[in-house]
Amino acid sequence: MHVHQGIILGIVQGLTEFLPVSSSGHLVLGQMLFGITKPQLAFDISVHFGTLLAVVVVYFADIRAMVSSVFRFCLALVSSGNVSDLIAEDTNLKMAGLVILGSVPTALIGLGLKRYEDVLFASPVLVGCMLIVTGSFLWASRKFYDSDGRPDSLGSAKALAVGAVQGIAVIPGISRSGSTIAAAMFMGVDRSTAARFSFLLLVPAVAGAEILNLKDVFSAGFSIDPVIVYATIISFITGLIALKILLRLVHTGRFHLFAPYCWLVGGLVILAKFI
Repeated sequence: MHVHQGIILGIVQGLTEFLPVSSSGHLVLGQMLFGITKPQLAFDISVHFGTLLAVVVVYFADIRAMVSSVFRFCLALVSSGNVSDLIAEDTNLKMAGLVILGSVPTALIGLGLKRYEDVLFASPVLVGCMLIVTGSFLWASRKFYDSDGRPDSLGSAKALAVGAVQGIAVIPGISRSGSTIAAAMFMGVDRSTAARFSFLLLVPAVAGAEILNLKDVFSAGFSIDPVIVYATIISFITGLIALKILLRLVHTGRFHLFAPYCWLVGGLVILAKFI
């Protein structure tokens, strides 16, 4: 992979990981456009790490508060302290529990679909169809913006459902951020909480996938490639920008405006296959 290709694909990853247009779908299409047919596992892991780091930076205060709450909870368990009060009163502990709970279906579905990744990531028609599905999801979400003002509306069942949607979003063309935020809003979760939960849920999912894939990278003979370094830095910077843009769009009720883009790109991809 040439430097300019790595930089372009790093930009694509950074922008599309958070903007609701499917990063995996765009990476598949980008690599096909450049004629890259061999798996680029080390590259994919690195640029995903860049966008993961962007989430950690933006939500650092939330993540630190959740970790502190879990630590206090564990100390209370060991010392036979009043655990029930912590569970009832600590909202950060509740969010941490919901993130852990939502990660279970994500892991189960993601691992189940992993065995089909050679098929899923080799079909531009599938990517096109799933982009159209993503666009339809986004467009439907515009009717659910009025659920604002209910920050306590996220519960265990909804966390499990959103986690399941995140697991399905490993299929290229289905936007992880778009589908999880929209799914939460469909279930009556206010849009701010939906966005916050979606991106906090991303952290263990991406970190877990990165760890699982590292074994394959090192067994294939990992080496530090300047292309990968540049692409990772670019994906982090563009990811920060894209994440802040998306949060603003969600908070101002314009999340659905990406639907026409998904429809257009999806339709063009399908059309190109048959021309």
